[in-house]
Amino acid sequence: MKPFPKIHDTYAARVVFGTVVLTWFVLVGLDAVLALADQLGKVGQGNYGFLSAVTYVSYTVPRRAYTMFPTAAVIGTLLGLGQLAASSELTAMRALGLSRRRLSVSVAAPLLLLTGLMMVNGETLGPMAQRSADSLRAAARSKDMIVAQYSGLWAREGDIFLNAQSGRERAEGDDTWLELNDVRLFEFDEEGRLESIANAGIAEHRSEGGWRLRDVKRTYFDPRAVTRTEVMEEQWDSQLDAAALAANARSVWNPRYMTAEDLSSGIDYRRRNNLDASEFEEHYWGRWFYPLNVLALCLAAMPFAFGSLRSGGLGRRLFIGIVFALGFWLLQNQVVRLAAVYKFDYRMAYAVPPLLMLSISWMLFRKRSG
Repeated sequence: MKPFPKIHDTYAARVVFGTVVLTWFVLVGLDAVLALADQLGKVGQGNYGFLSAVTYVSYTVPRRAYTMFPTAAVIGTLLGLGQLAASSELTAMRALGLSRRRLSVSVAAPLLLLTGLMMVNGETLGPMAQRSADSLRAAARSKDMIVAQYSGLWAREGDIFLNAQSGRERAEGDDTWLELNDVRLFEFDEEGRLESIANAGIAEHRSEGGWRLRDVKRTYFDPRAVTRTEVMEEQWDSQLDAAALAANARSVWNPRYMTAEDLSSGIDYRRRNNLDASEFEEHYWGRWFYPLNVLALCLAAMPFAFGSLRSGGLGRRLFIGIVFALGFWLLQNQVVRLAAVYKFDYRMAYAVPPLLMLSISWMLFRKRSG
């Protein structure tokens, strides 16, 4: 196999690139339209109007493009190769002496380029735009609540301002509650002077009992003195909307939308504090196996272009592409869930499905070559 691309390599790559991008555009557009329809149900909450909903969905497009790319890649690859097969161009290339391996490399080249762009997007524009979208929606829906990119969640009740660096909803049996970590409470008097600052390691809100602060260190600022108190636990009588806080906590600290660097920091933090880091580990390793997943999906689907797709139409190619994408997603999702339950390495969980798909692809290539 000669190392430099020939005209047939460039042509095959261009066809596949075009069908992948077109499929990608359609899938992302459809996903965005469905998301907008969902957001329209929230219009009217606070200052959240139609324009805010459109802006929110627009900001999430880079993240949706990252998520949809593997599915678009496999469907677009099948459509592109199927187009070449239907017009007998694939047969002509094979007659010229091009091996299946050479054609696979030609197809993989544009996929590698697009995958690289998506990996950069997943670490830069995607998370940044998603945070901006969440901040916009939170500010529009509640005048007393805002999400800041680097300082966490802010909420206000009267003269008290709450800031939480992280948090999540927790459950134990039938009991569910909201837990905020590294909480600060700033209390001001009627003239706007700072009266006290309270630092709490954990703030919990349960359906019964209101807010409970743990490991509280409070500093009082008097006209002539500063005093400091420490208590293990205290009750905070507040009417802050825990449901709204929980909704914003899910958006601010959702590991699915974090960069690999933020996920790594989150894992280290939770391990140091003996907290469960499995959700962060799951998404962290998912980022690193992203390119392998894309290539495994597309390479596993390629053998069909040299056989059944030659006599099949658009519907058949779409069906096979969707079956491959959904089957792979379901398989990997189940293996990752098993890793969470049985506590085995997520790297193994993410490696098994693509390696299995590549093995199937290799066997199909050998069978069709025989």
